[in-house]
Amino acid sequence: MKIKITKEIFKQAVETLSKRDPDLNMFYRTSGLPLLRTRPPGYGTLLKVICAQQVSTAAARAITGRLDAISKPMTPEIFMGISDKKVREIGLSRQKEMYGRGIAEAIINGTFSLRKIANMGDEQAIAEMMNLKGIGRWTAEVYLIFALRRPDLWPIDDLGIVKGVMGMKGLTSRPSRQELIHIGELYKPWRSAAARMMWHFTNVSRGN
Repeated sequence: MKIKITKEIFKQAVETLSKRDPDLNMFYRTSGLPLLRTRPPGYGTLLKVICAQQVSTAAARAITGRLDAISKPMTPEIFMGISDKKVREIGLSRQKEMYGRGIAEAIINGTFSLRKIANMGDEQAIAEMMNLKGIGRWTAEVYLIFALRRPDLWPIDDLGIVKGVMGMKGLTSRPSRQELIHIGELYKPWRSAAARMMWHFTNVSRGN
């Protein structure tokens, strides 16, 4: 059985990591833990992650709010029944509409299964998801962290994590991808917990 991050496990993981990383420890002692944000597994959550690609947090929230107003959860069948005009009104670009419909079709015709994804190892699941247009590594990693609550993902292409690492570590320049990978080694096998703390740092710094 795969470990899923719960509130209790999250706290234990951060306390374990705090013993390894004095910077993380200092932030944890002053700011505590963030809420354990999770999302239900399924097409609706995956679509929302795609909607959040390369847009502001405010724009992503507005789009997902309009999707929820139509159906919560959103299903492949329902999304396929939404007109192109309505999709524009929701705020999806033509490209993201194409991605959403393509994934919906794959689920409906059985060539892609999120249930099977849930039973795969992290890298196998990421590779399987990336076979679909519109899903890159970041999208797959975010889905695994928030929907499947996997414990050891480290999405180094996420700007919030980059900013969190820079702020927490007092870095004056953006670390390279290889440097971020190296930093993440310290947090295994709880890199998802560390990632959540980096997002927390970024949000606290913004005053959120």
